[in-house]
This record gives sequence, structure tokens and C-alpha cells, in this order.
Amino acid sequence: MPFDFVLPDLGEGITEGEIRKWLVKEGDSVDEHQTILEVETDKAVVEVPSPKKGRVLKINKDIGDMAKVGEVLMIIAESGEAVEEKPMAEERPKSVSVVGVLPEEEDEILATPAVRALAKELGVKIEAVKGSGPGGSITKDDIIDASGKAKKAEDIYGVIEKIPLRGLRRTIAKNLIQSQRMTAFVTGMDEADITELWNLREREKKELLQKGIHLTFIPFFIKAIQHALAEHPRLNASIDDEREEVIIKKYYNMGIAVDTPDGLMVPVIRNTDKKTILELASDIQDLGRKARDRKIKLEEIKGSSFTITNYGHFGGTFATPIINYPDVAIFGTGRIADKPWVKDGQIVIRKILPISLTFDHRVTDGVDASLFLSKVIRYLEDPALLFIESA
Repeated sequence: MPFDFVLPDLGEGITEGEIRKWLVKEGDSVDEHQTILEVETDKAVVEVPSPKKGRVLKINKDIGDMAKVGEVLMIIAESGEAVEEKPMAEERPKSVSVVGVLPEEEDEILATPAVRALAKELGVKIEAVKGSGPGGSITKDDIIDASGKAKKAEDIYGVIEKIPLRGLRRTIAKNLIQSQRMTAFVTGMDEADITELWNLREREKKELLQKGIHLTFIPFFIKAIQHALAEHPRLNASIDDEREEVIIKKYYNMGIAVDTPDGLMVPVIRNTDKKTILELASDIQDLGRKARDRKIKLEEIKGSSFTITNYGHFGGTFATPIINYPDVAIFGTGRIADKPWVKDGQIVIRKILPISLTFDHRVTDGVDASLFLSKVIRYLEDPALLFIESA
């Protein structure tokens, strides 16, 4: 009997995924455990192997389609099993026009020459497209949707552009809505004089770069936050809504927001209290590269207890970052700028870092959040404390 290959349970509570890439086609032979497709979930891109050796009879999902766990993706004939052949062309009725018999493939695909030309232009396999037009005919919109590219249209005011909400962008949208719906969020803001930290990094970064380590400010932010969380543990937590419990995390796993060509991803640096500044820098560099290349694994973007986002890298100053649910807080950093600052009674030019903290008001109050920010600022303004105090 042919084997129905279904989307397997991918773990981590994943219930569905988007077909990102097929690595086989109908008629191909596959080996057991051979990777046959890539599925994009709300966590990462997952390579899915074949559980059977055999031949691909039919592929049920196109690129861009959503599939639920347990849904049949393809049908495989096991090794040694006879494969039912399709009827010969002569056995099928032919359609006749005023100019004679149409080619067989034309009979099976209801599409105008203009639609076929568009499919060729966009690199779309027209036989894999499901038509939405009359009698199942394929329209230009069907081709554009299958290509995943933007399409132009008009509303009553003029030209518009419709972009399919797919892949990582779809995941981001879903997660942000969940966070806004599930948390009572509020944002506090402040500024830190990081001149001493700036000078420290400037002294060390060139030598480290020769060793292949790109030293950013993020490792220092991580350490400052980790120390402050030790004194304000309700910000290193999550909520079990069903049991109405606050779960205090006794570990420090920092989610670091990374901009990728497909959208924002949040790799997780684990056990930051057990790592040095240089080890953190190396981890950030490695996970950032994996995220941008979409080679990151599920376990590398799960399990954060707190999140950091650096919108200052792109020129932003202050922001109200959205909590990376189920965390209960996120720390944001803006663009470092030279500003006049009062120090020891004198007005001087210093390196000033804008910071933001969005937290879930259900878990803690403004006083705790403000004291946490003050503690972080203390560590950033006097980086020597990062090396003489322990969490």
C-alpha cells in the first residue's frame, strides 16, 4: 500500500508550518531519513526527513502552502511496490478547437497564454498551481500568489501593492499580537552615561577583531542586566495563566533580537551568568550568523528568560519594545550620542545611551522596574563593577 507521509510532530508545541522548499519531485526515489522538504514554523526553518524508502507518487502541498501536523504532504510507494501508472495520452479525450487538437498538457491546465507567460517570467511551475478562476482556471493572481512576490492592484483611491503575509513575517505578526493580548505592558525610559564603557570597548575591540571576535556593546548589556535581574528576579520570569502562578527563572537565558532579511529573530544566549564577556561576544556572533542564514535550530531560539533589542543600531533613540512572550520584560537600547551632561557639577560632553524597559505590570510594579533600570545604569556607567560583582 502507498504510504501517506504526514507533517510530523516537530515538538515545541508546533501545530502547523509553511512549506518553504521541496527537495524532491514526483517520480523521484527517496531513501529513509533523506531530507525531502523544508518547513518554516513559528520558530525556525526545519528540515523534514522521509520515514520511508521508496518513490514519490504525489506531492499534495505547494511552496507557500500551510500544513497542519498530521496532514498528508505526499504519497510514497515503498521499495518493491508497483506504482500505478497514469493513463496514456491516447486514452484521454482530446479537446478540439478550430485549429485542431490542442497539446495534452494544454488540455489539463486551464490558463490563458498571458497567464502562462507570467508563470514563466516569475519561475512558477504552472502545473503545481491551484486555479481559483471559473472551472478551476488559473488566474494571474494565482501565479503571483504562488511566486510569493508582491502584486499590484488598485483600490478606489489609486494603485496599491498586496504582499502575502508569509514565512517569518507571518510568525512575527502572530507572536506580537499574542504578546499584546496576553500582557499588561508598560514602558519606562531613562539614559545612561556610558563614556567609560565606550572607552573600554574602543581599547579592546581592534585587538579582539584580529582574533576573529567582533566586540559590540551587547555582551556588556547582557552582563549588566544579568546582575540587575539577580536583585529584581520578578523581571526574569513568566506567568502560568492557567494556574495563576508567576514562575521565577533561576537561570539567565538572554534572547537577542537579530534583524534578518526575512524579519526579526530572537536567538537565545544560555547561562549568561556562567560566561565571560568574550564568550558572550562569540555566542552572539555565531547565533546572529545562523539567524541571518536561516540555519538556526529550534532549541537555539527557545527558552529565553529575558530579551534585549538594540534599535539604536538602526538610528532609533527611544522606543516601546514589545515583550517577547512568554518573557515578562524586554530591554531596549537606542543610538549612542554625544550630549552635554552634568558631571561633578560641570557641563561636559559624554556618550549617552537611551534605554527602555517594557514589562508586564501583572508581575511587578513601576517601583521595582525603576529600581531595576537604575541598577542596570549603575553597571553600565561603571563597567568595572561587572568584573568585581557576581550574580
